[in-house]
Amino acid sequence: MIDFTILTTYQDEYLKGFMTTIEASLLGLVGSFIIGVIIAVFRISSVRPLRWFGTAYVEFLRNIPLLITVFVFYHGLPVLHINLSGFASGTLGLAVYTSAFIAEAIRAGINAVPKGQMEAGRSSGLTYIQTMRYVILPQAIKVVIPPLGNQFINLVKNSSILGVVAGLDLMYFGDTINSETFDVFSTYIFVGLFYLVLTIPLSLFVGYLERRLARAY
Repeated sequence: MIDFTILTTYQDEYLKGFMTTIEASLLGLVGSFIIGVIIAVFRISSVRPLRWFGTAYVEFLRNIPLLITVFVFYHGLPVLHINLSGFASGTLGLAVYTSAFIAEAIRAGINAVPKGQMEAGRSSGLTYIQTMRYVILPQAIKVVIPPLGNQFINLVKNSSILGVVAGLDLMYFGDTINSETFDVFSTYIFVGLFYLVLTIPLSLFVGYLERRLARAY
């Protein structure tokens, strides 16, 4: 049976972890999107070093566990005398890791835009960067909104990695509460419910966007 007294007794801890999870997810979302757009442009660049860097970045990060990426920031950077908090390390690792998947989604969107769009932009006097910013990327992002939405949902769930590096998120406080109550089932059921409060509305919103874009096209 679920012990609801755990929720009422430790409501402050749950709420603090919930707010930290929201903050980490929002920062990770913004950071991964910005990095992902840059890497996607590198991936389709005509400049070989940029294209090679973008390819190496995506292939490396997509094929290693998220935990290793976070540990690089949390345990690796102190070797260079750069000390980050658990929250900062976890959020940076989350953003960098997710950016590789977002980059691939955006690259696919860019490739879906007719090549004549780039030629039209350049012939009108825009530079490559301006054409990419004002002509290509707006069209590409519209195409890949559904897969981007799915990546953002995964990002929210993956934010639980902060609990491993004392990031003060939901999982961290869930572990703390469990160490005091020894009620694994009830403690983590409530943690899961808090994650559902975040992911279900986001999932419904992504579904709405998919249906709206399907009608538009």
